[in-house]
Amino acid sequence: MSKAIKVENLSKAYQLGDFGTGTISRDIERFWARMRGKEDPFLKIGETNDRTQKGSSDVVWSLKDINFELEQGDAVGIIGRNGAGKSTLLKVLSRVTFPTTGSVKVKGRIASLLEVGTGFHPELTGRENIFLNGAILGMRKAEIKRKFDEIVDFSGVERYVDTPVKRYSSGMYVRLAFAVAAHLESEIMIIDEVLAVGDAEFQKKCLGKIGEVSQGEGRTVLFVSHNMATIQKICKRAILLKNGKLMQIDETNKVIDQYVSEKQDIISEYNFEPPADNGVGYVTKISILDDEDNFAGEIFMGKPWKVTIHFRILTSVSNFIIALGMQNLYELPIRTTWSIPQSYSPGYYTATFTEDQIYFTTGRYKLVIGLSIGKHSIQHIDKDVHLNISDIVEHMDESVITSDGIFLNNMNVVIENIN
Repeated sequence: MSKAIKVENLSKAYQLGDFGTGTISRDIERFWARMRGKEDPFLKIGETNDRTQKGSSDVVWSLKDINFELEQGDAVGIIGRNGAGKSTLLKVLSRVTFPTTGSVKVKGRIASLLEVGTGFHPELTGRENIFLNGAILGMRKAEIKRKFDEIVDFSGVERYVDTPVKRYSSGMYVRLAFAVAAHLESEIMIIDEVLAVGDAEFQKKCLGKIGEVSQGEGRTVLFVSHNMATIQKICKRAILLKNGKLMQIDETNKVIDQYVSEKQDIISEYNFEPPADNGVGYVTKISILDDEDNFAGEIFMGKPWKVTIHFRILTSVSNFIIALGMQNLYELPIRTTWSIPQSYSPGYYTATFTEDQIYFTTGRYKLVIGLSIGKHSIQHIDKDVHLNISDIVEHMDESVITSDGIFLNNMNVVIENIN
């Protein structure tokens, strides 16, 4: 099978702030190096694009020494944190921008969908933009005419096809743009995260078309997404980028496992100082665990997990209750689980909330913890404690999922004295 894309020693540097180096002498030095065919001397002090650290250089390598080859018909996902270089890589492959060093060899025509309205002129109608986009891709008018009805039908904007696209919503924009990119006869299709703009029905339709384009038509597809389930579904291989460097290219599941294990913003244990003026009891620590009691701030969808709350009782109490609530990122309550009211003597305790029959949609959730005696609140924690649900599906039993995607039940709660 022939190579569709070959990338060798690809690097892309950007100058931060204003153009130029900041001094006339440095600008002259850079110009003289360019005139002699030499490398820009200030690229040597450029830094990797690590946004977790404060840099000292005004030159940043958005991509650094990238090497890979893709076969014709490959469907490849590109994953990584924000700022990893995913969009820059697609722009270089699409010839929107040029590499600083290295080379890219592409066999065939490329259809790119890098952002909403890529290649569209806002003053032209949808019909005119289909022909314009096709011409940019190197298609003949007869080829575009042959595919025109199919494009319009897929996009679902037939009623507005003779309306200037500047009046389209972002969803209509991406519908038409994707339809053009997917149906015109290019050998390579490059798609950034624009599908997130469309509604759920259209996203499903697009993903089906991507699979058809790759497997049925033998076209090469590069697809950037933060949705790991989507990457798993349509891509056999994946590329992991981190701070502009290629960390791994392998089978999709292996790359996703590596990506999940390297996430830096996941916290699985939280410690708390004793609150002031609380003579009854307080939380000392909260741990998020997987079904094997390993710390896991990121939980796989469909896998059991636990939240263990360590707390201290300072005086004998009755009708003591500990509660665990969950909220989405909009702080809308999803559900709360309470322990049975009981009496406790002074000491250290753990309350373990175990979950094994609920499937939350993917995303980040906030945990809310409360201690109370009857209806009287002792302590309320509603900040900075989060649980991440990963969209990597493992052994999901679909029979327990309701139409809204959530099967609600109370978690099992076990309280133990650990004095």
